[in-house]
Order: sequence, then structure tokens, then C-alpha cells
Amino acid sequence: MAAPYSESDGTRDVSAAAEALADRIPEELRALATLAYNYWWSWAPGGEELFQSVAPRRWERCGFNPVRLLEEVTPARLRALASSPSFVERVHGLKARFQADMKRQDASMLQTGRPVAFLCAEFGVHSSLPFYAGGLGVLAGDFLKEASDQAAPVIGVGLFYTEGSFHQQLDVSGWQHEYWLETDSDRLPAVQVRGGDALPLTIRVPIHGREVAAHIWRVDVGRVPLYLLDANHPDNSPADRWISARLYVGNRDLRLAQYALLGIGGVRALRAMGFEPSLLHLNEGHAALALVELMREHLAAGETLEDAKANVAAQTRFTTHTPVAAGNESFDEGHIRAVLPDLSGHTGLDWPELMALARVRPEDGSEPFGLTPLALRLAGASNGVSRLHGSVARSMWQSVWPDRGVDEIPIAHITNGVHRPTWMAPEMASLVNRFVPDWGDDGAWDGVMQIPDEEIWAVRQRLRSKLAAFVRERSVGERLGRGASVAYSESAADLWNDETLTIGFARRIATYKRLYLITRDPERGLRMIDGERPVQLLIAGRAHPQDDEAKRTVQQVFALNELPNAAGRVVFLEDHDMNLAARLVQGCDLWVNLPRALQEASGTSGMKSVLNGGLQLSVLDGWWAEAYRPGTGWAIDSDPGLSPEDQDGRDTAALFDLLEHEVLPMFYQRDDRGIPVRWVQWIRESLRVHGPAFSATRMFREYARLDEIPL
Repeated sequence: MAAPYSESDGTRDVSAAAEALADRIPEELRALATLAYNYWWSWAPGGEELFQSVAPRRWERCGFNPVRLLEEVTPARLRALASSPSFVERVHGLKARFQADMKRQDASMLQTGRPVAFLCAEFGVHSSLPFYAGGLGVLAGDFLKEASDQAAPVIGVGLFYTEGSFHQQLDVSGWQHEYWLETDSDRLPAVQVRGGDALPLTIRVPIHGREVAAHIWRVDVGRVPLYLLDANHPDNSPADRWISARLYVGNRDLRLAQYALLGIGGVRALRAMGFEPSLLHLNEGHAALALVELMREHLAAGETLEDAKANVAAQTRFTTHTPVAAGNESFDEGHIRAVLPDLSGHTGLDWPELMALARVRPEDGSEPFGLTPLALRLAGASNGVSRLHGSVARSMWQSVWPDRGVDEIPIAHITNGVHRPTWMAPEMASLVNRFVPDWGDDGAWDGVMQIPDEEIWAVRQRLRSKLAAFVRERSVGERLGRGASVAYSESAADLWNDETLTIGFARRIATYKRLYLITRDPERGLRMIDGERPVQLLIAGRAHPQDDEAKRTVQQVFALNELPNAAGRVVFLEDHDMNLAARLVQGCDLWVNLPRALQEASGTSGMKSVLNGGLQLSVLDGWWAEAYRPGTGWAIDSDPGLSPEDQDGRDTAALFDLLEHEVLPMFYQRDDRGIPVRWVQWIRESLRVHGPAFSATRMFREYARLDEIPL
């Protein structure tokens, strides 16, 4: 950030931590410490390569965490790097670019000290910061990065999970087992925020009739500070310290306490640091209790209930991401009273008034306290995350506004987008940059149509080969680790091919994602896997620890391995995270998405694939319902009116028909240069159309208009 917001916003704490780290390394390399404490390096050209070159094997063992790397690398290695003029020049060149970016003119609202606060239960900034579970968090991380790129006045607010999200390990049968690792906060690019007295800043939230204390951590994401609340505080009981232990913890009491810490605590943390945000943007319903805290502030100031509602609306925006009613969390009144007994008195509202605010039908005393209805009713504007999802959300929540028709329901849509510098492979970015010097969201992307066939195909070949080398090495270790035979474990290393059409299916494993369709017709699948025009299939994703049905879906994939030659061409990679996700979207030729119709809010993995020259084969749901056009990918027009069984049967047939009769012939039909000319033409058209349309740049500008941020 160009300047601190206040004396207690953590700016000085970040500087002090960077200086302490710099004291451990040679003078010529001290700039590395400053870079290590800001995730700007992770999307800056050459940033990751610079830290990797410090000690390549150590970099991987450190989980791609630059602070830990600089603490663990040997003094001898650092002295050798300090004596290398070329390396020192690279360090100072990156530091100069970083400083120039931090000094860019701030948007006008930032200069008045009135940022927009973006609240979310998870943030996927980087794989070394394990505070995300899936698409919601990665989208939030992309939002912060884009805000930094656009010099917009945004701050993030979330939770600091002392054990993060779970890790995944499969046994020899394919059954998922989970484990958690303690987050080593001392070695993260994160600092505790301290007040003017130099002591750690503490906020308190009433939970279970007690004042639960929380520290505030700061993580810098370019120009944007991300603040994370941590209940692992010495003033708390052992049980209360667990509130922020694990992301989306299964225990519902703890999860409700998390939402109170995020929502109520998030507002209190902003106040404690001296922030007076112009807006609070709630990314999904987990943070909805922030609205209750704002209501308390206005009522405590003597406002009437109606005036308080109007002022809360003026201060807030809400984005819903869940198109299935069951996915929007709610708690019965007894549960709310048990975990948050002070909530009614805290606001000055009686319990019936408070419950009414969070019910779809306020008069229905049996209806639970719903976080999404609360946010929809009190926030000043609401939106879904794709055009189709906006329509679905208006139908889902029409009863909140019973006097309005569906078309009048005040839920707009802003389709998700992805942060190009994060997800586009350097090889593809370098190629596109030559033909699209201006990455704006207009006709400038027409330049990709001038990229020669051989150059696009050469990049795609390199990216597929890099992924193949990674798969061959990683799959062997994972298979041996879960007790598989040596022959089976080595099969992918023997059969995985740099030239074979590589299909990716990688996302959170949930039943509605229908990964099981891939295994529904095994004989037909085998003919493709081992055919004259073969395919190889990469699968990754984690099922929620309590979702046994999704875990069984993973096991079904393992059944493919019993088919002849399939073990070497069907690979499930464990513990899907941002690092693995980037490798897959960059290297796969075809990206497959098979959600049950009308249950995918948006999806973003396909957008990342597009940026790297991957083509899409997807059900017309979420983002693909508005993105699809002939010549940029393939579509399955699933019928939500059919029974699930009939829908699955029809969509499975459509999937295999498209693969056999369109995808495989196009990929393997080559000219005399060995190039699949029509396939490459589709890549160009996909990049031209979808690259700008589904970028975080476009998405952020639409949110800026919703949030009235002057850019």
C-alpha cells in the first residue's frame, strides 16, 4: 500500500518483520525479505522463478513459502547468490518493479481513508497460505489481486485457521482419508497487528455467553491488506481457541461461532484498526452476522429500526454463490440462542424481531435463522455469480419479496472471472503479450487471431509435456504411498505420453459435480483410453470430510484402473490445491465439467483452462451457459426436467459421443507440419472471446460499479 490507513493497521508490523528477516541474509539480497512479505511476487512476471532459483528443491519442500525458504536456506547458498551479479540484478529489478507498483496513484476513495472491506470465510491467495477450500476462496483471492492491480481501495477480512483446510490421502481402494497440519504462523508471510502500545491488537466477540478474544493477522496481497482473525488467544478457553482451528469445521456449534467471529468480529476488527469502510461486501452468507453488528451500532446510536435498516443497506453489498437451497446454512432458534445467547440483547432487538430478519417468511415461527435470507434482506444490493445463477437465485429467493414477481426480485448477477497473471502460464502469457499488448477487455484481444498456428501449437506442446513429466513423477510416489503394487505404481510413468490428448477434471468433489459420469460406461471409456486415438485422464479434487457419497464417487474412478492399460492413462492426483490446480489448467488440452443442470453457480476452473489454450467440454450451466458458442468448445445441453437417472444416462451418452465423434478426430487430424489446424483455430477463437470476458478485470469493474468505487 502506498500509505498506511492508520497507526494500527499493521503496516509497521509488516515492515518490522521484513527487516528482521533481512538481518539474516547478506546485504546484497536484503530486498528479498521485503518481497517475501508481500504476495505480489506470486503473480509478478519472474517473481516465482526468482525465489525458486534460490534453492529449487528447498523451495518445493517449503511449500513455495518465501519466508520459510529464506529462513531455511543455508548461509553458504545465500553467500554464493550474493556474489552473483546476475542474481543480485534480478533481485533489485524485481524490487524496483514492486516499489513502483506500490507507489501508483491510489483511487480517490482510498485517499479519504474509506476503503471497501471484502469479507469472506476463505481466501485462496496462494498455496502456501492454507486458508481456502475451493472455488469460493480462490475467487476471493483473485478479487484481492485484481483490486491491487487496479489500485482500488479494498481490504480483505477473513479468518486465520490454525490448522487450515484438511489434506487428502487415498488408500489403495480409493477411499479418502483426511488429516490436518498445524499452520506454522511464525514462518508465514503474515504478521500480528499491534496497537499503538506495541501490544498485539485484540478484539472480543460474545460467543457462548463469553467474550471470545481474537488476534488480527495481516497478509499483504500487493497493495491490498488481508486481515485474518485468530481465536487461538491466551485469554480464551481451549474450546474457544478451536473456533478458528479448521476451515468449515464439521461441528455446527463451532461453525456458527466461526461465522460470528467473521461477521461480528470482522466489523469490530475494522473499528479497532481505525477503519471506517465506505462499504462492506459480504462474499457469501458466512459473513452475514456483520449486518447484525452494523445494526447494533446504528440502534445503539439511537436510530429507529427503519433508519438502522436503511443505513445498513447503504453500507453493504452481498454476493451469493450457492444455487442449491440446502447449501445455504441455517440454524434453528434454539441453536442460535445456545451459541449466541447475547445476540438479541446485543442488537437491542427482541428474539422474534431478530429471527424475522433471517427468515424467508418472517411470520413462520418454525423457520430457522438463515444466513442468506438475512443478507438478502439487509444488504443494499445482492448478486449471483453468473447470468444463469442470477436467474436461479431470483426464483429461489422470491419468497423474501412475496409482493414481487420473479423478474422484479432485486438479485443481479456479476459473472465470476479469474486473475490472468495468476493462472496463465508464463509461456502462454509471453506469446499472447506479443499480439495483445493491451490486456483491456475490448477488441484488443482480436490480436490473438494473428498468432501463427505453429507458435500456438508449440506452446501447447510444451505445457502438456511439462504436465506429463510432473504426472509421471508424482503419480508413482502417491500410488506407492497408499500401498499399491510396484507394477501398478509405475504404469503411469511407463504409459503417460507427451503427445496424447490430455483431459482434465479437477475441482471440489461433490455429488452434483457428477464425476461418476466418467465411469458410467466403462467399456466405452476403455475403447477411448486404449484406442487408436488414445486419451489420458487426469482427475483431482477433495470431498468434504463428512460427504461419504462424494468419497464413494472417488472410489468409482478407481474402478477404471482395473481395466486393461487404464492404470497408466487414468491418474487421480491427491490433495488438490492451488499449485496443483495451476499445473492442470495449464497442461490439459480439454477441460471437462459435468454438473447437474442448474446446480453450478459459476465455476472458474474452465476459465483458467481457456487462458492456457485449453478447450472446454461442459454442461450448459454456470459460466459456460453464457460463454458457449460454436468453435470455442463443446456443450452438453442437459435437461433438468428429467429424473436424475435419465439425466445421467443422457448426459453420459452425449459426453462420449462428443469425445468420440468430434473431440478426438479434431485433435488427432494433423497437417503436413504435424499441427491440428482446426483445433488450434478453436484455441485462438476461445482466447479471443473468453479471455477478456471471463477475467477478473472485467468482473472487478462490474463490482466496482455495484460498490460505487471510483476507478
